[in-house]
Amino acid sequence: MTKPSENPADPFKKALADAARTMAQDRDLTVSYSVDPAGLSGAQMRLPQVSRRMTRDEVLLARGTADALALHRRYHDDTTHARYLPQGQMARELYEAMETARCEAMGARVMPGTAGNIDAKISQEADRKGYAQITQSADAPLSTAAGYLIRHLATGRDLPPGAQNVMELWRGFIEEQAAGTLDNLDGVLDNQAAFAKFARQMISDLGYGDQLGDDPDQDDPSSDENEPTEEDQDSPDSQGQDDDSTEETDAEADQSQDEQDSAQAEASLDEMGDLQEVDETDMPEADAPLEPPPPAPSSAADPNYQIYCKEFDEEIDAHDLADPAELERLRDYLDQQLDPLKGAVSRLANKLQRRLQAQQNRSWEFDLEEGVLDAGRLARVVANPTTPLSFKIEKDTEFRDTVVTLLIDNSGSMRGRPISIAAICADVLARTLERCQVKVEILGFTTRAWKGGQSRERWLAQGRPQAPGRLNDLRHIVYKSADAPWRRVRDNLGLMMKEGLLKENIDGEALEWAHQRMLARREARKILMVISDGAPVDDSTLSVNPANFLEKHLRDVIAMVERRKMVELLAIGIGHDVTRYYSRAVTITDVEQLAGAMTEQLAALFDPDKRARARISGINSAVGR
Repeated sequence: MTKPSENPADPFKKALADAARTMAQDRDLTVSYSVDPAGLSGAQMRLPQVSRRMTRDEVLLARGTADALALHRRYHDDTTHARYLPQGQMARELYEAMETARCEAMGARVMPGTAGNIDAKISQEADRKGYAQITQSADAPLSTAAGYLIRHLATGRDLPPGAQNVMELWRGFIEEQAAGTLDNLDGVLDNQAAFAKFARQMISDLGYGDQLGDDPDQDDPSSDENEPTEEDQDSPDSQGQDDDSTEETDAEADQSQDEQDSAQAEASLDEMGDLQEVDETDMPEADAPLEPPPPAPSSAADPNYQIYCKEFDEEIDAHDLADPAELERLRDYLDQQLDPLKGAVSRLANKLQRRLQAQQNRSWEFDLEEGVLDAGRLARVVANPTTPLSFKIEKDTEFRDTVVTLLIDNSGSMRGRPISIAAICADVLARTLERCQVKVEILGFTTRAWKGGQSRERWLAQGRPQAPGRLNDLRHIVYKSADAPWRRVRDNLGLMMKEGLLKENIDGEALEWAHQRMLARREARKILMVISDGAPVDDSTLSVNPANFLEKHLRDVIAMVERRKMVELLAIGIGHDVTRYYSRAVTITDVEQLAGAMTEQLAALFDPDKRARARISGINSAVGR
């Protein structure tokens, strides 16, 4: 019998961890449970937290995630993966999705029970992302659909409804473009190197061949002959793939642990050999001045958007732009500037916290067939023994799995009181939301120089080509990452007070950058709030391009974000009307209103009342008139 002080979920967690180690064939695998995103880093596996209640959804998600990560650990080789990894972003997403599907399909063939567990995980993820409601392929991720299709074709299993919907939206296009390549799937599934070449051919068939980069085998004509031996450690005589698959199945049933350790040791030696081969192959190519070419197109939102030079752009942490002593001094200056405002901002933050915590009170669903026994309804069972037992399940709050990004305009026009208030509001909101278990990221965007910087100098030196596109050096600043505790990065926000930091603003690329960072997060709900004081302005770019060049790109990026619906986008304009760009926006005329606008916008987003959330859209018309 479990002692009252013990967590009833502990035996399940221990059993799941042991099963994951066995499935991964790695006795040294460390398994932990956390509210942070699940993942696999070397020999460390992080699984979703399982509460004391052990709800059905929690258990299924933990089991499915453990199986998926264990299979990835077992069948995936990082060296081979890195050797064939494409360079462009979309190509990488397709490559990663197909490799994940391969590992899961291999597990389903050898251990059919894993397929059902992973189906449950895929179903929950698809439900969280609203895949069942998507009606157009443009709103569904192509990489996700490609991974689903590979898994479906390799296992012959139907996918959960939401995932099936995404796959079917893209299936006709994928099969039309890559029909000949897909015919070879069964022959390459159990050989990672062969599958990597298969995946690269798929990527080329789908129209992203320009993002692949150089072929790693083009200077090594013997690589095709050597790779099966390097990949299939149990086939020293270079037997066929069917023999390899048979040996893998036999190893699952009969091979002793000592033999497994020996095979893993041999694999490690061969992996080191592969790594040396990659280095030797790639080194001569590094001398080519024009390789690799920049990924094309420059923007996922607008294929025609041009960037003259990306070489001088930077994405940098705030603490790398000033030493600790200067950051501390700037933070003290910021606090002094805003002493009169702190009381009002803190009151608004407390109001937001109370509204969020009120929604964290327990609420239950009753009269269920499984869950926690409902003691309050036992009396009717005593009165009538034929009455079935009643169970209940605690509802989760809507914002428990949420990340909020604040993207702050760091242009010169924000200098003075606007940037000071934006900094302190971001600071207070980060603390407030962190207390409510909502992760917060704070980003800033500006340029490295006035009037174009090194990009413009290169353009001038190369004879002033016509229509060069964006002609300045970007600076994207990370003040606080979503996983960093507020107490560790508090001083970073003082950097906004640094003399000479605030220059020009290219909003479209900054918004696309913040959006891509959010898509990489595992949280179910993503909220992006933009704080700006007007339209994008960069004199160097606008002097040699059409007058609406930057504004058009911003509109295209906003349209892409709102169309994909993966991130909830809203904006606050300071002194300028931003409702002409963003469909969910509010414009304030006095910078002192910023704290209240931010607080009310976030509070409304978390309000369980749909009508209250709809007020955000209503603000547009009220302010715009």
